Amino acid sequence: MYIKFGPAEYVLRYRNGKLVQKGNGLSFHCLARNTSLCAIPLTGIDADFMFSQVTSDYQTASVQGQLSFRFSDFEKAASALDFTVNLRSHAYLENPIPKASKRIINLAEVLVKSRMNAMTLTKALAASRQLATEVLADLQAEPQLQQMGIAVTGFTVLNIAAANDTSRALEAGTREQILQQADDALYARRNASIEQERHIKENELQTESTVVERKRVIQENELQTKRMVIEQENELQRMDAAGKLERARLQQDGELAMEKARVGSELEQKHLILDGEIALEEKRRTLAELRLENARKDADAEAYRIRSVMEAYNTLSADVLIALATMDMDPNKLIARAFEKLAAGNKIGTLNITPDLLESLGKKAE
Repeated sequence: MYIKFGPAEYVLRYRNGKLVQKGNGLSFHCLARNTSLCAIPLTGIDADFMFSQVTSDYQTASVQGQLSFRFSDFEKAASALDFTVNLRSHAYLENPIPKASKRIINLAEVLVKSRMNAMTLTKALAASRQLATEVLADLQAEPQLQQMGIAVTGFTVLNIAAANDTSRALEAGTREQILQQADDALYARRNASIEQERHIKENELQTESTVVERKRVIQENELQTKRMVIEQENELQRMDAAGKLERARLQQDGELAMEKARVGSELEQKHLILDGEIALEEKRRTLAELRLENARKDADAEAYRIRSVMEAYNTLSADVLIALATMDMDPNKLIARAFEKLAAGNKIGTLNITPDLLESLGKKAE
């Protein structure tokens, strides 16, 4: 037959009473007549507990909590408890988990009892965390559990409670203490209120006296301020009058100085004008002399030129002079000159007079 287990189960496979295979979540084929199987859970297991213990002052207290454990050594656990399962249904032939939980809880109860017997009720009611820590350490070091292959992973004390009558008595004492504290608080509050009222009245009186003193100081300051203002106004008026006199004197001095400066400036300007006119006349005289000298030199140069020309003309004959005179003469004048010589009976060579010549002379004359 074929058998398969889940991954959260540790399987021990026996054949004819001998261990032949072990591991997590095994699956295999086997014969039912010579095979037996043990399946040990790998997950943690929780178990609740509730103990009634007596404290050192002979008071009964109930301890309620939860512990957690797991199987760490599977072969030891299989030898201490019967984890044999049915090959077909995988159900335990016996129920080993409650037995293991019962054994652990019994050990925990013994450990809790030993500690509760050493504490008073009042101390035990406030020692849940300390009790859980110490009992967990003892369970983890317990040899009996180690032989069974069991490891305790957690131990928690949820509540430690006294009996009803004892609880009411404790509540009464605590209630009285709370009421006493409330009365003390009320008394302290009343005293504080009275003290506060006294302080308030003292502050009011002190405030009134302070207000009066401040009013007096303010009035004195106002009077002093008014006096200082009057003195400053008088001083300003005196300074203003002195300033006016000084300004008038300075203005008069300035006007006199300006008048003096103006008169001096006018005289200086007149002197400068006269000096300028004198210098100008001097320059004009010098210019006239220069012009006269230049005119005399020009006249001498012109006379010398005319004299030189006339001397040159005196050495020439009359015909040469006439020829020179007619060199640049207008053609009309030359024709007129020829007609003049013709009238005089002089021989001038051949002369051709055409109507065109006469017509041109007539037009030019017009």
